[in-house]
Amino acid sequence: MSLFVPNRYRGKLIVVEGIDGSGKSTQISLLSHWLRSQGYAVAFSEWNSSPLVRQTTKRGKKKEMFTPTTFSLLHATDFADRLESYIVPLLKAGAIVCADRYAYTAFARDVARGVGRRWVRNLYRFAIHPNLAFYFRVPLDVALGRILGGRDALKYYEAGMDLGLARDVEESFRIFQGRILDEYDAMAKEMGFHIIDATQSIETQQLRMREIVMNEIGESLKNTVLHVPKTGEIVAQPSTAPVL
Repeated sequence: MSLFVPNRYRGKLIVVEGIDGSGKSTQISLLSHWLRSQGYAVAFSEWNSSPLVRQTTKRGKKKEMFTPTTFSLLHATDFADRLESYIVPLLKAGAIVCADRYAYTAFARDVARGVGRRWVRNLYRFAIHPNLAFYFRVPLDVALGRILGGRDALKYYEAGMDLGLARDVEESFRIFQGRILDEYDAMAKEMGFHIIDATQSIETQQLRMREIVMNEIGESLKNTVLHVPKTGEIVAQPSTAPVL
């Protein structure tokens, strides 16, 4: 029995997952641009981007007032708003929705924060089951090198400082990301992730993604997904009705 609600709409949902520094955001962006170039109607969705709770999240983080459970509930609220007001309408219209992180992010991060695994999964049972879910697997040291080499400072919750894992922010980040990595690895088979070796070149990873997309849902893309002129593009915000 599937954990999520089956996608019975014309559109397709493609999601990427992985720890920070895995390169998943780069790859889903490249894939969405490629799909648009093939004439498909494509939209993009990001984790924690709903305007409904944006200010609450910002204030809570600034004051360092979230517990693991309240953080989990806030992210679930954000996800529910984006799903109902943005993702589902686009799927109904026949678009391909490319999501940079999905409910699996909560399964990994919230559990890494100590929230109950069963509780978190029950919280997201309303989610639409993705047509494809990619997991970009990368060794922890490689991911940390990418993150720490490209940022001036790590953020409090990003580094798991709220958990008291270590006094040093970089060490806390390492421990926290290690926990998240363990959760992703543990659920990869169960959730049916297509695993991508994120240590390979960007080009190699992208070619593998495209190959999987065409092998798994290529025929349905031709027959059910909304097509647009190759110069066209979906432009929509999570809080507005989609413009196709």
